Amino acid sequence: MTILLTSFSESESEIRAIRNAVFEDEQHVPPEIDWDGHDGECLHALVLGDNGEAVGTGRLAPDGKIGRLAVLRFQRGRGFGASLLRALVEAARNQGLTKVFLHAQTRALKFYQQADFQVSGEPFHEAEIEHFYMSRSLCD
Repeated sequence: MTILLTSFSESESEIRAIRNAVFEDEQHVPPEIDWDGHDGECLHALVLGDNGEAVGTGRLAPDGKIGRLAVLRFQRGRGFGASLLRALVEAARNQGLTKVFLHAQTRALKFYQQADFQVSGEPFHEAEIEHFYMSRSLCD
């Protein structure tokens, strides 16, 4: 497994393929919600599987928001998502951010809690999917 930190312009085709498969095809998220126009300002991460093919992606916005974390269905359960999340958290720390946050789908709460993210607030809906606000301090 290899994690690449990249820009949207460098890796757009891989990022689009993964997010379209996960968010649009699998979760039925409308494209106008997924493709929000902010990708160009974000740092992106790609995880490459054993054959070198991109199987997961995520992004880090300048304000510390981690989002669009997605791993292709047939590659889940192999640690790719956790590796992506660790890489994005470390990138935030390297940028001098003191906190990262995200909007976690309810079914992914345990995944993020295992990475030291804490829930705050009440559930809300994005793309008709229940989410929770979660954050993690990067201060030691």
